[in-house]
Amino acid sequence: MKTKVPKIFIDSLGCSKNTVDSEAFAAQARANEFIIVDEIEQADTLVINTCGFIDAAKQESIDHILSGVGLKESGKLEKLMVMGCLSDRYADELRADIPEVDEYFGSSHTSIPQVIQYLGGDYRKDLLGERLLSTPSHFAYLKISEGCDNPCSFCAIPLMRGGHKSVPMEDLLREALLLRQKGVKELILIGQDTTYYGLDLYGKRTLDELLLRISDLGFEWIRLLYAYPAKFPVHILPVIRDRENICNYLDMPLQHASTDVLKSMRRGVTRSRLEDLIGYIRSEVPGIRLRTTMIVGYPSESRENFDELKDFIERMQFDRLGCFVYSQEDATTAFPLGDPVTAKEKQKRLRELMAVQEQISYEKNQRLIGSDQRVVIDRIQDGTAWGRTSFDAPEVDNEVVITSASSDFSVTHLKVGNFYQISVDDAEAFDLFGTLIAPQ
Repeated sequence: MKTKVPKIFIDSLGCSKNTVDSEAFAAQARANEFIIVDEIEQADTLVINTCGFIDAAKQESIDHILSGVGLKESGKLEKLMVMGCLSDRYADELRADIPEVDEYFGSSHTSIPQVIQYLGGDYRKDLLGERLLSTPSHFAYLKISEGCDNPCSFCAIPLMRGGHKSVPMEDLLREALLLRQKGVKELILIGQDTTYYGLDLYGKRTLDELLLRISDLGFEWIRLLYAYPAKFPVHILPVIRDRENICNYLDMPLQHASTDVLKSMRRGVTRSRLEDLIGYIRSEVPGIRLRTTMIVGYPSESRENFDELKDFIERMQFDRLGCFVYSQEDATTAFPLGDPVTAKEKQKRLRELMAVQEQISYEKNQRLIGSDQRVVIDRIQDGTAWGRTSFDAPEVDNEVVITSASSDFSVTHLKVGNFYQISVDDAEAFDLFGTLIAPQ
């Protein structure tokens, strides 16, 4: 008797690294002739790829698991499986507290074979690098490494994903070429620490070589995320500057600027070293846009430390900035410090910091009014198009809103994934408003 073919909905939570894992799982499932569906209502099998980074992410994952349990108990699902970071770190607790789940698996990048086999399929090693994209077809993420060797006191990622492990360069080039052949125009390099790339495999940091070789594959845009500031490989800067299809954009999460807090965080840098690095990056790559993220409410962060962070933001004038409140994580080296900053005070500091950044962003965007910008279109709805410049990563950065055209070429003629020239007519803190000049 032929086994019933599962209809699988993949619920991928958390970061872009999880997105890549979910896409790899989908490719393996499709190769086994399983059916991947776009809506959970069409599924009989739910696979949840969880995130366990901070409290909010943990709660979101638990909420999604409980929702899946409800669907299963009502007869709308036959199987419910959970994998990913939360499942890896808290497997015993989850099995005890939510036994209705059919099976819990570990980190998504290691558990894909087990999930496929649990569903009755065969894991195919010849499909390494194959993915069923869940992003819009014109951009994709390329995960160049797993895990992290940095000793940051607040972070539980190494506990869930292990130490740093670079993906061999030839494997990455094969995967990138497959993505290019699928029509991907923008490739976004990710990893827990992309700057460490190659050290474990080749005895030196080889991110510059990887960027050069990927640049030769013909992508329109290549951008780099998650660059760690300590021991930053400055030899990548001429590559970013000189290669036209590598975006003059760098995401470098700094987490804080007070030297005292940075020391407690075990970040391996001081404020003065950060300022020197930022100055050097800007001198080597004129016009580069810098994105960073910060944490407020760390246990040793006094009001004076926070004011120092605000001063740093005002002085450095980052182009893009995100902020998180501190989340106390079990088994991290910061855990014994407790969580003395109240939730109310954390939120107050977050609002203060983002108010500083909002003004910076507003002033920078105002200076773009009257300029022409090349944008890629991410989505179109009801006569309005939303795009991005090369200085903006998807989902986290600024957008360009386009509602009109300056010629016979109408907004209705735009196509998602294509590039166009626009004139910036107006600007807010986190959005530009433009008129379409012409197709590329």
